[in-house]
Amino acid sequence: MKFIILGKNIDVTEGLKSAVQDKIGKLEKYFTPETVVHVTLSVEKDRQKIEVTIPVKGNIIRSEQVSNDMYVSIDLVEEIIERQLKKYKNKLVDQKQANSFFKQEYIDKDYMDEEEIRIIRTKHFDIKPMYAEDACIQMELLGHNFFVFMNAETDQVNVVYKRKGNTYGLIEPEI
Repeated sequence: MKFIILGKNIDVTEGLKSAVQDKIGKLEKYFTPETVVHVTLSVEKDRQKIEVTIPVKGNIIRSEQVSNDMYVSIDLVEEIIERQLKKYKNKLVDQKQANSFFKQEYIDKDYMDEEEIRIIRTKHFDIKPMYAEDACIQMELLGHNFFVFMNAETDQVNVVYKRKGNTYGLIEPEI
């Protein structure tokens, strides 16, 4: 596999290049040596984002992962792409023109759909009563896309989330 690694708002150090090539390089068992992997590393505030795009004839295999640590993002993106490849193998390989991008061992091997959901992290936190507007402010301060809180008006657990266009949404349970 050939890597094209770019950085936005980040210097791509040898350590980052090595981590990308080592982690994403594990996917070479699926692809031919001529396959080009486009990797973009970027930093926005405390968000460390990696975007991986692997063009194969007629398809694009892509994943984007964000965390507060670039090395964690790199680990996550490799897992996601491998899961995508195993899940969609039959669809990809059924299109005969795409076969030239994949190794024969990958084409011949049967993979079961891995629909298994794995929780890799559990967080515990105190939940305090607050108004939805205050929850939005807290979400912004934390730099998250959603925030779970106890609604001071209803005494129910609610979620506020960030929508496109700098707007917010509120999820309330129906009882």
